[in-house]
Amino acid sequence: MVVEFLKRIFSFDPNSPLLFTQFDFWVFFALVFTLFSLFKNKVLLRNTFIFFVSVFFYYKTSGWATIILVSATLLNFLLGLAMPKRKTEGGRVVCLLIGLLLNLGILCYFKYAYFFAEMLHGLFGVTIPVVNVFAEIGNVIAGKDMFTVDKIILPVGISFYTFQCVSYIMDVFRRKVEPVSNLLNFGFYITFFPQLVAGPIIRAADFVPQIYKKYFLSRRQFGIAVFWILNGMAKKIILSDYLAVNFVDRVFENPLLYTGFENLVALFAYSLQVYADFSGYTDIAIGVAMIMGFHLPRNFNSPYKATNPGEFWKRWHISLSKWLQDYLYIPLGGNRTASIGTYACIITISLIGTILSGSIWVAVVLVSLALIVTIYCRKSPEKKKELTSNMNRMNTMLLGGLWHGPSWNFMIWGGLNGIGMIVYRFWKDWDHPLRLLMISIVTFGIYKMTEYFPAPVWNIALVWLGAIWIGTFLRFMYNFIGFKNPLPWLERAWAVLQTFVFITWTRLFFRAGSNLDPAEANEVAWNTAKNMVTQIGSQWNLSQIPEIAASCANIILLFWLGMLIHWIPERIKRRYRIEFASLPLPIMALVTVMVIFVIYQFITADLQKFIYFQF
Repeated sequence: MVVEFLKRIFSFDPNSPLLFTQFDFWVFFALVFTLFSLFKNKVLLRNTFIFFVSVFFYYKTSGWATIILVSATLLNFLLGLAMPKRKTEGGRVVCLLIGLLLNLGILCYFKYAYFFAEMLHGLFGVTIPVVNVFAEIGNVIAGKDMFTVDKIILPVGISFYTFQCVSYIMDVFRRKVEPVSNLLNFGFYITFFPQLVAGPIIRAADFVPQIYKKYFLSRRQFGIAVFWILNGMAKKIILSDYLAVNFVDRVFENPLLYTGFENLVALFAYSLQVYADFSGYTDIAIGVAMIMGFHLPRNFNSPYKATNPGEFWKRWHISLSKWLQDYLYIPLGGNRTASIGTYACIITISLIGTILSGSIWVAVVLVSLALIVTIYCRKSPEKKKELTSNMNRMNTMLLGGLWHGPSWNFMIWGGLNGIGMIVYRFWKDWDHPLRLLMISIVTFGIYKMTEYFPAPVWNIALVWLGAIWIGTFLRFMYNFIGFKNPLPWLERAWAVLQTFVFITWTRLFFRAGSNLDPAEANEVAWNTAKNMVTQIGSQWNLSQIPEIAASCANIILLFWLGMLIHWIPERIKRRYRIEFASLPLPIMALVTVMVIFVIYQFITADLQKFIYFQF
């Protein structure tokens, strides 16, 4: 009996990874915190303990992929120590390049091996079987076939801890931080288990100073930590898991079995689901870390309150957006100029687009657009800064899309977000007559497309642009008639609604490319997105909508409840967080038990993994 219990504790079950929403995790955390409290102020001992606990936690989520995490930790620790010892700047650059090549090379191997194999086959007719090299090495070391070598499985959280490692060696190279001199302290920073597998991505400058401090947790901080944990659990189980299992996953599995209305409801429900899932994980991570005396950065700031796509990306997955800005957008030239990297990205993205689509015309169009912009910049120097910054912005969003996976759908998703950001930058500089003129031209053009080239996608675009045209026309008439009093609340509400609709539509391509075997992701994802567009953009039987809406009334009501809570003003949310944190401990405990009881009424038979584990 004892042997079986220990075997269960110290073995890895790929079908049951350790999740924040499992009872097992909270038993694990209770034991960890009990031991942690015994030496919480003995800094090195505490950090060593958390390092090994974090490695064990990762093992329970990813099995033998833990070896890759430990190897990355050791590699980047040594590189960080080596840089300051180089006597020349060239030596520092060599250390940096080694770190970038190894970190990003391993990440690309796991995420893009199938794509590279497909690329070689498409370009040169060379067929290379995709083999799990790390599994083969493991089998050689073990002297027997312990691991499957014919399939590459992406280790959980590899993108997040790789990006954290890259930011560390980049910041050491830039002399923004001093290298961590103790391997155990550095291992604690890289592997800290609350944020290890899905972020937020923490910078050394923000977190490393905390690992040298003695433990401190005020009474109010404890209450806030408990609030964040409950808030995250409610988001994950009540909103995300319930919407996914009871509706969203079914529709995306086969859109053609459902009406256009049901496809539309599933799309909007997914937009809330993915937010509740990811931000729910972050909330729990922040709460767990806070109880242990450490502070993680806020990763979400009510993103569906954004009034434009650019603001959305400042509110969504803030740590990744900031990472892309600091280590990709700015090095490409940012809002200053187009660099060699800018054009290298354009060529690379054109090549990837060509391979994914199977059409050379994709590359021709992308490269032609880049040439037109380049020529225009030379002829109009005053516009160069804005145009080149838009090129860098688009490159960043496209590469951000490809970071999620080598799928045409992810590329479209990233590209649409880039287009949205660029269009808004023009839109905000136009006066109201010009806005009305431009939206009228575009709407009329789409209307003609529905006449001469009828397709569901044009029908969808026409409805959405028609709504924007009506709003723009009313705003123009308001000014034209002579009303002077601004209506900032109405303008903001309209902007928030349009941004949410735009972001939701881009998520169609994101969700279609998720949860798929990399070997077949491109074709399956494209067909899913195409079928959903077909259903939504085809003619609806309006008489059936009340009956269909009644059949999924619980999904619709839960969606609106989640959105209304999301749109509550931040000052009110802050107030009830503080009110909860200030409750007497017995009352807080009672409220916590009641909330947990309600949350677990929504739990599904099989706990759902967090969506971003796959990235």
